Amino acid sequence: MERTNPSSTTASPAVSSPPDLPEPGGLCAIHQPNLFPRLTTLAKLFAADYWIVLDDVQFTRRDYQHRARLGALDEPDRWQWLTVPTHLPHGRPTFIRDALIDAPDRTRRKTAGMLRQHYGASPHWPALAQALDPVLGAFGTGRTATVAATSTRVLLDLLGWQGQILASSDLPSRPGRSQRLADLSAVTGARAYVCGTGGMTYLDPAPFAAEGIAVMPFQPPTSNIWSSGRRLSALWALAVLGPQDLAACLQRLALEHGLLAAAA
Repeated sequence: MERTNPSSTTASPAVSSPPDLPEPGGLCAIHQPNLFPRLTTLAKLFAADYWIVLDDVQFTRRDYQHRARLGALDEPDRWQWLTVPTHLPHGRPTFIRDALIDAPDRTRRKTAGMLRQHYGASPHWPALAQALDPVLGAFGTGRTATVAATSTRVLLDLLGWQGQILASSDLPSRPGRSQRLADLSAVTGARAYVCGTGGMTYLDPAPFAAEGIAVMPFQPPTSNIWSSGRRLSALWALAVLGPQDLAACLQRLALEHGLLAAAA
C-alpha cells in the first residue's frame, strides 16, 4: 500500500485531496509524532498495519514530540537528551503540526553531530547514517512535526515495515479523547486499535465497542533490550543489534500481538 507522506500533515485539510485509506480490517495505531521514538513506541507502530499521526493536538513542551534520549552505545544507562528547539507561533494552544524549529540549519548540524557521536562507532552505523539522511533533510521544512514524523518513518522503513502512514488532520473525527481515537480507527476500517500501556490508563473502551473495534493492549517485554525500551530512543537498539536482528525481534512481538487481535 502506498504511504501518505508525513510532510503533507502541514497542509490544510480544506485544500488537501482525501487520503488513500487502507484496506479495511487492519490494525490501527494512533500516536503523536515523536522524535526518534522509544523502542516501545516503535514496536507498537511496527505491530500495526498503519499509523495515524496525531498531528492536530496541542504541542507539549519537554516531551517526546521534540526530544529523544540517546543512550551511550556501550552503556545505555548513560544517556543524553537530543532536543529540537521549537517555537510555538500561537502560544500554548499551537498544534503539533504548526510548531516551528528554532534555527533549523544550526539544529540540523547539532543533531547530525550528536547522532554520529553516540552511534558512529557501531558496526551498523553506515546503514543507520544512510537511513537518517531524510531526517536531516526534513529540517529544511522548518517544522518540528515533519522532522519527528520522518524520524519515525525512516526507522520503520529500515526495519522493513510495510504499513501505511496517515495524518489525523486529514480524517474526520469528533471531540473527546477516546471518542476521537475511536472515530479515527473507524473511518479507516480498523478491526482493532493497538493501544500502549500509557493509553490504557485513560482509554474508554465504549466508543470502540460501539464501532465494533477491539482494543488491543500492547505490552512489550521488560527484559534484555526492553529494559530501557520505555526510556531510550530505538536508535540505541538499532545501533547495538542492527536492523536485521531488531526487525526479527519486532516481527516476533508483532506476530504475538497480531494473533491476540485475531482472537479478540
